[in-house]
Amino acid sequence: MTQKWWRGAVIYQIYPRSFYDSTGNGIGDLPGITEKLDYIAALGVDGIWLSPFFTSPMKDYGYDVADYCDVDPLFGTLDDFRALLDKAHGLGLKIIIDQVMSHTSDQHPWFAESRLNRHNPKADWYVWADPRPDGNPPNNWQSIFGGPSWEFDMHRGQYYLRNFLKEQPDLNLGNPVVQDAILEASSFWLDMGVDGFRLDALNLGIHDPELRDNPVNPDPTPAFFNIDFPTPYTMQRHVYDMSHPDMYPFLRKIRALLDRYEGDRMSVAEIGGDECIATCAAYTKTDDLLHTAYNFTLLSGKTPSASYIRSAVEEIRSMSDTSWPSWALSNHDVVRVATRWGGAQRDNPDLTKMLIAMLTSIYGTTFLYQGDELGLPEAELEHKDLQDPWGLYLYPKWQGRDGCRTPMPWVGGAPHAGFSQADTTWLPVDPRHDLLAADRQEKDPSSALHFTRAFLGWRKSCPALITGNITFHDADDDKILLFTRDAPDQSVLCAYNMSENAKDVTIPQSIDGKIGAESLFESNLSGRYQDEILSLPPFGIAFLPLTS
Repeated sequence: MTQKWWRGAVIYQIYPRSFYDSTGNGIGDLPGITEKLDYIAALGVDGIWLSPFFTSPMKDYGYDVADYCDVDPLFGTLDDFRALLDKAHGLGLKIIIDQVMSHTSDQHPWFAESRLNRHNPKADWYVWADPRPDGNPPNNWQSIFGGPSWEFDMHRGQYYLRNFLKEQPDLNLGNPVVQDAILEASSFWLDMGVDGFRLDALNLGIHDPELRDNPVNPDPTPAFFNIDFPTPYTMQRHVYDMSHPDMYPFLRKIRALLDRYEGDRMSVAEIGGDECIATCAAYTKTDDLLHTAYNFTLLSGKTPSASYIRSAVEEIRSMSDTSWPSWALSNHDVVRVATRWGGAQRDNPDLTKMLIAMLTSIYGTTFLYQGDELGLPEAELEHKDLQDPWGLYLYPKWQGRDGCRTPMPWVGGAPHAGFSQADTTWLPVDPRHDLLAADRQEKDPSSALHFTRAFLGWRKSCPALITGNITFHDADDDKILLFTRDAPDQSVLCAYNMSENAKDVTIPQSIDGKIGAESLFESNLSGRYQDEILSLPPFGIAFLPLTS
């Protein structure tokens, strides 16, 4: 996959703090990741996305960047990153890294200068606005992490915009000079050899210049994350504080920068908000914009169903048949999918196997979060162990994002499940994760880990599942997902039983006569087809060839 390697790729996300601690300080690091690269390559993935490891005060655990061009000492050095990059490339793995372009830390030198007064060279590098006559913020915008999106600064006598923590002031990406500075920092990593960027919260980067109030949201129940209660943020429709049309010239600058480098460097944007699928389609519609984008639709708390998954894929396809989407079921921001979608079946390895097969078979690029190959459920933490500022704000309604960020379990029965030799780790290991440790699953041929390796290995020989077109088919049961993937030399019927009960599925007449009875991929979950009926075991799957 030397050209457009990212189309149909499976990319493994690593949250560096929690992957592997090589120094014994209780926090994962870059040398620890390098040590485990053989494990990742053996999964059969095509690349790695590294969450931030840049210099940071760690108020939001790396998403508050204080230096875009250096490694925080907690994680190692620039030479450690170069060693990681070299070994990954030697194993055939691409490396993409987070670029946080919409905001910085308040400890970044740019902000320190910007806040001094209203006339310095970087005075307009961040978003500043005067108070209302009564001293209140300029408008009604609300921060995702709680409180108004504005923080008053005594130095300037103005408010600055912050969509997250008060320690994360928003850059003024409408300023071309700021755009150039961000792109220069990005060039630093491209020159080093990274294969692309995951662009954090990108559609928050430019907003309504008139700072108009957001309208009321008539249905404030959140659609995403695992929050099932209204917050001030969800009580608004986010019309004016994100996804502004002025973002497109900057997107073209990002693409032009990437296109200047050899090796098919890529960009994947994180897109949130009320119209996230439409924004994903718009940001990737033409070859001068971003390569791909993902949204939170399949990362939501909704229970899985064929109609839910189908509607997400078909919606973006209907909006732009030229856009290439990306999908994930878990990441560092949401409750792990085994818990979120599994419910009482969260500890069933067959659920994990079905979800991995489904995720990596739908049309687009897919992201597999660390530990999902082990079927890790959401960790349960006590209040005293919480670190996530968002979780501390929402507690006890929700423990926040720490439950998906706990250390990776490597060795069952070892201290901290083999993650670290420290006395304590930055987050504790859930005892249930110890039972699912990688070494335990290595010894069990029926484990989720072995299935992931076998399936992703087979997938590499199946071009229809990588770049083929997708057509969904109706089934009588909404727990049965059916679609075909069609490439020039191969067509495959894909079927998934999202239920813990066995199901018999009547195959639609439009494709029944074209199905070959022999399964292309065999596992303990494989269904059997005979006389128009596909029999699927609990959480069963089937991949059957189609003739023309």
